[in-house]
Amino acid sequence: MPHQTTEVLVVGGGQAGLATSHELTQAGVEHVVLERGRVAETWRGRWDSFCLVTPNWSVKLPGGEYRGDDPDGFMLRDAIVEHLEHYASGFGAPVREGVAVTSVDPVSDGGFLVKTSDGDLRATSVVVATGTYRRPYRPAAAATLPDDLVQLDIDAYRNPGGLPDGKILVVGSGQSGCQVAEELVEAGREVFLSCGRAPGLTRRIGDRDIVWWAAETGFLDQTVESLPSPAARLEANILATGHGGGHDLNLRTLRRSGVTLLGRFLGADGRMARFAPNLGESQAWGDERRDRFIDLVRNLVAERGMPMPEIDELEPFDPTAPETLDLAGFGAVLHTGGFRPDFGFVRVPDAFDDMGFPLHADGHSAAVKGLYFVGVHFLRKRKSSIFYGVGEDAALVAGQIAGAR
Repeated sequence: MPHQTTEVLVVGGGQAGLATSHELTQAGVEHVVLERGRVAETWRGRWDSFCLVTPNWSVKLPGGEYRGDDPDGFMLRDAIVEHLEHYASGFGAPVREGVAVTSVDPVSDGGFLVKTSDGDLRATSVVVATGTYRRPYRPAAAATLPDDLVQLDIDAYRNPGGLPDGKILVVGSGQSGCQVAEELVEAGREVFLSCGRAPGLTRRIGDRDIVWWAAETGFLDQTVESLPSPAARLEANILATGHGGGHDLNLRTLRRSGVTLLGRFLGADGRMARFAPNLGESQAWGDERRDRFIDLVRNLVAERGMPMPEIDELEPFDPTAPETLDLAGFGAVLHTGGFRPDFGFVRVPDAFDDMGFPLHADGHSAAVKGLYFVGVHFLRKRKSSIFYGVGEDAALVAGQIAGAR
């Protein structure tokens, strides 16, 4: 039985896949988008109160910019899904929902054999737009926790009421960990947060949101080559929240709200958990990153002759933290240490580096002709995977595909 064929196959129906589909449609390139669930499936799986960390005005998908009446607000989960659904229908994106891609293999006569839950496909080109971070990360020390203590990854968390009664240990202090810790303590739960390194900034500097400053200073345009090492791609994003119209969220604000801060989780001996004495070191790292960003702001202000906004001095940080914690009375441990790349379904030798990120030139795989990537964190720039920047990479990839026809 002959395989179904398509000129271009896009894997993933989130913002990256849809932006690529839009640009391919504009270029008149035949294609199909396969989505394992529904359009915006990953967003649908976020916790109930989830909202964007970036303001609505920064949603700049090609042909799908935010046009609502709250540009400085922060879309909630369901509004994000609705925006992407309208975006897809607005240009007639050829999305096939409920079709999971299980493998992508290059074939000897060119193109790819793509195995899916709905049969096999042949495609001349494949665009992988599944996002970078699809595999939840747990520290190895998680295996030492008591077997009868509930452990959840962040993608399984929905709301405070869905967790067992008792105290909560949150392992990981990136954006998700801090947002959930804040939600839990506001719900009256006793929360302990095991902290790593993350830069904390104020939500606004002067009368501008921090994302405006990140865009205008060139911070969001920083490339992988500008980082101190490729491993820096795994560093936490700037801590912030969009809840309540957006406000500061960092280790200082969490401690004031009643969250108990801890160092890095080292493991457990029975019901006694152990933590490194490095809380102060982690916070100093974050403060140093904050100071670097403030330097970018000052440089921009000087270059443009703008009034210097008032920038608050950092309050002193007390590094004191418990090094042991009796887990008796704890209801759950919530792992929020982020995700790792997972492109295992792409079976192309030498297509990825040691960390699992694709090797490429402007999104075109360095390993095989016709394989492309969009929506990968730091694919080309810091903004490559977010609503503000994914369209730039989508246009580049679609242009390469159209030009190769």
